[in-house]
Amino acid sequence: MKVGVLSLQGAFREHREVLGALGVEAIAVRTPAELGALDALILPGGESTTMSKLLDSSGARDAIAERLTDGLPVLGTCAGMILLAREVVDGRPDQRSFGAIDVAVRRNAYGRQRDSFETPLDVDGLVGGAFPGVFIRAPRIETVGVGVQVLARHDDVPVLARQGAVVVASFHPELSGDLRLHEWFLQGAS
Repeated sequence: MKVGVLSLQGAFREHREVLGALGVEAIAVRTPAELGALDALILPGGESTTMSKLLDSSGARDAIAERLTDGLPVLGTCAGMILLAREVVDGRPDQRSFGAIDVAVRRNAYGRQRDSFETPLDVDGLVGGAFPGVFIRAPRIETVGVGVQVLARHDDVPVLARQGAVVVASFHPELSGDLRLHEWFLQGAS
């Protein structure tokens, strides 16, 4: 299995390390050519406005949009969730998302860097107990469309959701030290 990790900005290195620990070939995606033979894609956390601009300047946006339309499984964490959302409630006017999952999100809704926290999350379908959710300047899911399955909540707010082959998380599973969420995503992608 070949899994691409969008490697323009953000926590791409950490996702690639998790994939390596799971024995999966991780491909750094920086150009459209690197998307061709992938079985799945991860859009990491980082700064969503910067990532959006880099998607345009690298030429990767249209190629990713095409692969998403074709059903490529994708995991978006934190900023990656913002990039995949139908709507970014407080986004910049020039910030574009893929609209790949029917959620509206609010950027940095959990506060600034100093407000970061870790909390155990009960994830539907994940075996082995609570998953350590690492929230860093995390976005909040404001609304969820009819076809979206909420898989985990924090204070009754959705923080992990899936629609078809698209999975999004408000938190950073790549920083948790727990490989189960990536493993679960990969099982669904294969």
